[in-house]
Amino acid sequence: MLSPVTVVGGAGRTGELVVRRLLSAGAEARVASRSASHARELVAAGAKAFTVDVRDGSGLAEALAGARAVVYSVEPGTDNSGPNRPETTMYQGVRRVLELCPPDLHRFVLISSIYVTHPEHQFNEWGRLLDWRLRGEDAVRASGLPYTVIRPSWLIQRHGKGKAAVRLEQGDQGDGQITRDDVAEACVQAIELPQAVGLTFEMYNDSGTAPDGWGPLFDALAKDDVLTH
Repeated sequence: MLSPVTVVGGAGRTGELVVRRLLSAGAEARVASRSASHARELVAAGAKAFTVDVRDGSGLAEALAGARAVVYSVEPGTDNSGPNRPETTMYQGVRRVLELCPPDLHRFVLISSIYVTHPEHQFNEWGRLLDWRLRGEDAVRASGLPYTVIRPSWLIQRHGKGKAAVRLEQGDQGDGQITRDDVAEACVQAIELPQAVGLTFEMYNDSGTAPDGWGPLFDALAKDDVLTH
């Protein structure tokens, strides 16, 4: 497994699952969090913790130095003004991380959200959350780095009865739900599989069985209409 991998927001609800999945795959995982103390259990499991703040960029350089892949899993602020507004976490933070990524970075994975192309949605009432998410996505797509943008649907903790099928779509027209575990797995697969480079897609759960492999899921998607590596 490629490493080291820096998970920005790695102590959050989805980020923690990404870190644990990386550790189970034998990767060197770095947890970049606003408070490294929130990552005690992950450090005990083998991760390295860094205190960072994407809002002002503090601590990012050390956490990103020498990284082979980066997963941006920051949970957004929703204030209409002040340091926790979505602009600082979903756009400015993304740009700061992109600027500090090593030039030979293997993959940048951004966890975004469905509805980002629907400014009329109620989520946009929270500090223009969707607008700033989309601006963050655009920054990733224009970065020149090999990237994958994942847009989860409504996030749930787990399925009632085991695992379910995963459906990937494009166009931001759907609705549904997806487990955080499946989103974490998609991040790890996006780091490993070359088919994921240059993709933006939405994720949903369906009835059925979990995917045997993610390559065919990525192969069925169209590359973004931007220059990719």
